[in-house]
Amino acid sequence: MKPFPLLACLAALLATPALANPIDIVAAENFYGDIARQIGGPEVAVTSILNNPDEDPHLFEASPSVARAISAARIVVMSGIDYDPWVEKLLGAARSSDRETIVVAKLAGKKTGDNPHIWYDVAIMRGFAKTLADDLGNADPAHRAEYQRRYAQFAKSLEPIEAKIEALKGRLAGAEVTATEPVFGYMIDALGMKSRNQSFQLAVMNNTEPSASDVAAFEDDLKSHKVRLLIYNSQASDPIAERMMKLAKASGIPVVGANETEPPGKTYQAWMQSELDAVDHALPK
Repeated sequence: MKPFPLLACLAALLATPALANPIDIVAAENFYGDIARQIGGPEVAVTSILNNPDEDPHLFEASPSVARAISAARIVVMSGIDYDPWVEKLLGAARSSDRETIVVAKLAGKKTGDNPHIWYDVAIMRGFAKTLADDLGNADPAHRAEYQRRYAQFAKSLEPIEAKIEALKGRLAGAEVTATEPVFGYMIDALGMKSRNQSFQLAVMNNTEPSASDVAAFEDDLKSHKVRLLIYNSQASDPIAERMMKLAKASGIPVVGANETEPPGKTYQAWMQSELDAVDHALPK
């Protein structure tokens, strides 16, 4: 006698029980939140705090609703090394022994003073995804295999990006470029290019005025074509940075924008690919 279909369906459901309540994950930045959704699937509920492309992340101030979300989270993901210090303050105000906090910079061995824009390092993001998959498996052993399977899919999806980086590196290694801020710094390093005007970049990132000599050196690099490309932070408005961008365009230097948060409608993978495509287009063979 064949088993009754309804009983067969119930048996299948009981074999891998669904979570009654999804695991709450709060990500300080939306690119971590995107990856958390890719790894966690239907077993997680993700809230991303910094997700507005028109907002300067450096000027963000946490609201009471953000504090409540972090207080209720099972897993909190933050960048660290002073990029999102407001998370630490909120965690300190709502301590919990049941909460797991992933500080991505700490996973990568970064320390205060290092470039905080670590999401432009693909290897760091792969490491974050693996840690998250392991943490989810520990919190929800019934779905451990699924978290690991999704992690493997994510890691596989990074391979075309890494191949693009290697291809561009073969062509662009040693090329001198500049930037208004070090947002794209890790990717510049991965491509083997040399970034000039570091002190200018740090001043703008820290919302301080670049020195007159730094400004003069930056202008000379653009006017004299000592650099082949200008990268600017397309998410932060700064008068001196805007001036350099206009000067670059007037001098015939290609300009590429780099976001600090993941653009709407894109996955992390599509975002990184589009940034690399922009560099490829700006510096053709």
